[in-house]
Amino acid sequence: MMKFEGIMPALITPLTEKETVNVPVLRSFIEHLIEKGADGFYIGGATGEGLALRTEERMILAEEAITTVDHRKPCIVQVASMDFNDAIALAKHAESVGADAISATPPLFFQYDDDDVYNYYKALANAVHIPMMIYFNPNARFDINATFAARAFEVDNITAIKWTSMNYYEMMKIKELTHGEMNVINGPDETLLMGLTAGADGGIGSTYNFMLDIIKNIYVNFKSGNMEAAQEYQMRADRIINELLKCKIIPVTKVVLEEQGFAVGNATFPMKRYSDAEKRDIIERMKNAGLEF
Repeated sequence: MMKFEGIMPALITPLTEKETVNVPVLRSFIEHLIEKGADGFYIGGATGEGLALRTEERMILAEEAITTVDHRKPCIVQVASMDFNDAIALAKHAESVGADAISATPPLFFQYDDDDVYNYYKALANAVHIPMMIYFNPNARFDINATFAARAFEVDNITAIKWTSMNYYEMMKIKELTHGEMNVINGPDETLLMGLTAGADGGIGSTYNFMLDIIKNIYVNFKSGNMEAAQEYQMRADRIINELLKCKIIPVTKVVLEEQGFAVGNATFPMKRYSDAEKRDIIERMKNAGLEF
């Protein structure tokens, strides 16, 4: 069973004005993150705007990202779609181009019960021969708890969960109910250290795109037992995240990356478009919070 560990950016998707994947920027940005110490990549997730992109663009994103990484780091591809046939197609495509795992949010919008969501994940997992990471985010409007996660873990290749919740009591129960075997990845960037302390094996996050060095130091110091330094880096990250949370997360992440020299473009319509004056204010506030450009 592959175990995902360390610091894995929820990869931003560079886009052209026509909302197609900007492949040259994607490639150079991935190289930058590998050089900075990324331990893997989560592709086409919420930060990567996967659910807002056309299926063909999601396939281009997955293939180009995986080709660029070239087996140097593990790649997890998020495949959820409102059309389940598209989700299956995305899962099979991800496997065919070399993904190390697939992942998916629960099915969206309609009211689903535990059995519905369990059957959804089982069908996705059974469509491929690589591991699957289920994905709990309260914004998806389905409450994945420890009992559900442990039930899903009984499916042969469901091996992991991305836990984007600050309910660390429930995270610890996942580890307990699966005898420590389920691969748990922390989601909230602002509480990465708490997640690691509760038993997470690593983190996947949005801000890892633009402050990977700070985030990596939380993990490295935690693993070496230097909790004081880990706490210091978490507080440094949180001062920056506090400013980020005053804005729209994906659009402002792209503003920051543009300022750092990566032409990632705008977020998908109708997400926020910042004026030049707003961008200058955002960058100034980020600098004051401690982000280096």
